[in-house]
Amino acid sequence: MSNTTNRKQDALDYHSSGRPGKIEVVPSKPTNSQRDLALAYSPGVAEPCLEIARNPEDVYKYTAKGNLVAVISNGTAVLGLGNIGPAASKPVMEGKGLLFKIFADIDVFDLEINATTADEFVNVVKALEPTFGGVNLEDIAAPMCFEIERRLKEEMNIPVMHDDQHGTAIITSAALINACELQRKKLDKIKLVVSGAGAAAVSCIKLYLKLGVKKENMLVFDKDGIVNIDRTDLDPIRMEFATSRKDIMTLSQAMKDADVFLGLSAGNIVSAEMIQSMAKNPIVFALANPDPEIAYDIAIKSRKDLIMATGRSDFPNQVNNVLGFPYIFRGAMDVRATTINEEMKIAAVKAIAELTKLPVPEVVNLAYNATNLKFGKDYIIPKPIDSRLISIVSSAVAKAAMESGVARKQITNWPAYQEELQIRLGADDKILRNIASKAKAAPKRVVFAEADNYKILKAAQIVKDEGIATPILLGNITKIQKLLLDHDITLGDIEIIDPWVGTDDSEKYAQHLYEKRQRRGITLYEARKLVRDRNYYGSSMVEFGQADALISGLTKNYKNTLKPALQVIGTKPGVKKIAGMYMMLTKKGPVFLGDTTVNPDPTAQDMVDITALIHETVTGLNITPRIALLSYSNFGSNNGPVPLKTRNATALLKEKYPDMIVDGEMQANFAMNAELLQGNYPFSKLNGIPANTLIFPNLESGNIAYKLLQELGNVEAVGPILLGLNKPVHVLQMDSSVREIVNMVTIAVVDAQMK
Repeated sequence: MSNTTNRKQDALDYHSSGRPGKIEVVPSKPTNSQRDLALAYSPGVAEPCLEIARNPEDVYKYTAKGNLVAVISNGTAVLGLGNIGPAASKPVMEGKGLLFKIFADIDVFDLEINATTADEFVNVVKALEPTFGGVNLEDIAAPMCFEIERRLKEEMNIPVMHDDQHGTAIITSAALINACELQRKKLDKIKLVVSGAGAAAVSCIKLYLKLGVKKENMLVFDKDGIVNIDRTDLDPIRMEFATSRKDIMTLSQAMKDADVFLGLSAGNIVSAEMIQSMAKNPIVFALANPDPEIAYDIAIKSRKDLIMATGRSDFPNQVNNVLGFPYIFRGAMDVRATTINEEMKIAAVKAIAELTKLPVPEVVNLAYNATNLKFGKDYIIPKPIDSRLISIVSSAVAKAAMESGVARKQITNWPAYQEELQIRLGADDKILRNIASKAKAAPKRVVFAEADNYKILKAAQIVKDEGIATPILLGNITKIQKLLLDHDITLGDIEIIDPWVGTDDSEKYAQHLYEKRQRRGITLYEARKLVRDRNYYGSSMVEFGQADALISGLTKNYKNTLKPALQVIGTKPGVKKIAGMYMMLTKKGPVFLGDTTVNPDPTAQDMVDITALIHETVTGLNITPRIALLSYSNFGSNNGPVPLKTRNATALLKEKYPDMIVDGEMQANFAMNAELLQGNYPFSKLNGIPANTLIFPNLESGNIAYKLLQELGNVEAVGPILLGLNKPVHVLQMDSSVREIVNMVTIAVVDAQMK
């Protein structure tokens, strides 16, 4: 069986297996009881109906209208398949609905309608206005699509956009702005050649003109040749940008000395010779799918000074409409805009263009198997999975709607709005942002013990660029410098130390270690050998104040990384047991787990000490700890060793720390479910609000819990955060991601500030 046949069957199986199709309707309210059903439907549903009848705007308050978009097509121009009819277009419309949901949390009903004329189409869609907060027109043939969109925008009072036209125009406009900046070209001076005069091409041309491109510097071709004023077959739309030039008739002639080529036509119509004839530093957007107007490899080989974009994901600079439409509708609907106007589209263009110039999140690098994506010829527009798009683009669109007078709802707190947008995607990292802000207020010197590693160097670059910390690198200097060069990581005048070859401080560190451990079997000779180890050397730097915190553990096990810190730095005065804590970022907020990494089987008194350490740390993050000591029993329901230990620890904590919000022993579900706890144990000190800090009876249960949450619970883990040392040392999980390393550095800086 051929690869093509395999792919065909894979696609058919994907759409048909299990529940047919790709989307479903999911209730957003409880439906578990008779009371729920009575409120959801009869008789309770009458109340919101009456409120909406009295005040029609309340439809946004009591129904899903404000977050519901109609994706509507008549199937007359489906992808590259042509006029295949409304039913055959349904998989595409379902797919569009899926993209709306996963990228912007917008709900969609896809509607495929039997409407072959503009009048029929407009009448159907207009009649649906009470249902939807916005309308996304899709896969409608030109020129009918122009009339349909124009009339619907004039006659409806909700946002309407034909994404096939404007999506491509918005994304390519952002790409054009950035490409021209890189190639040192001015928009009002560029010579532009356009191949294609369909809906997308027309919209691109119109938006480029608004951005400053001059009509007299533009040549457009359709399937019948150059669009010029001598043509008698042109509709009024194409006649708007017809040229009066007589000296150019072919695409090959037009390409000579052109600055920019935009292709929205057919594959393989541009040759390498045409690209070579273009002006210095040319820009080529070959967007025909699946085959571009010129193959990427051929174009790149023909010119070293070329910037190129395609519609394909397997080459750099993919022009993908998903960079725009979800966030444009999100912003428009969040201010209840009556339309999507030119100001909103241009705001989206500029926001996308500017986002490209910001440092790229590591999760994006990983997803594209890249080491250091950054603004340049192979990165002129963001990648679709960049989670910042929703907050940056949607905010820009919403603000433009307000400033242009088409918004019916005002946003006054923009940081809160952007935070709400991140939460919509399950990316609520408010606490991390707060911790990062605290770190940036007083950055510290952080020594990285494993700097001959790409992830460590990338994390060091990020924390330095963002003003979180000043990195100090330990390792082989030649190897580190080569890694920096190979991965294009810039760290400026950063300190790099190789403890193995020895430094001016090595003897001082060895003497200190010998004095601390001479009665524990370490001789001065052995101490001198040990401080050549980067973990011993880094711990010594922290101990002597030459660094404020140490980060290590990426390539070594936890115990071997922790041991040097204990021997060199030791524990805080009064601390008998150090502990490890994880901060789990859940949709309900952060939850702190301990001990998850250090103490295999703590005693009741150990649990008291561990709880006190965690309470102090959580409080230092400006969060009030609500602590539950966990077991497999609830308040004496079992009398095994674990419940008894947990019960005794709870009693000791209440006696020693009467103001601490703590209770136990209890099962995890009771700790996290306030209603369950209130209904069964109303005497508990935790009643009313779930616990946010969980203390486990042993290392086994804590370790299992955080790893299960991490893998199954769609929860991000930050840690392990090491508690109880006299100075900040934090041990990474082996093979941590760059994001996890950055998080731990941020925690370490705040830890250093607190100490």
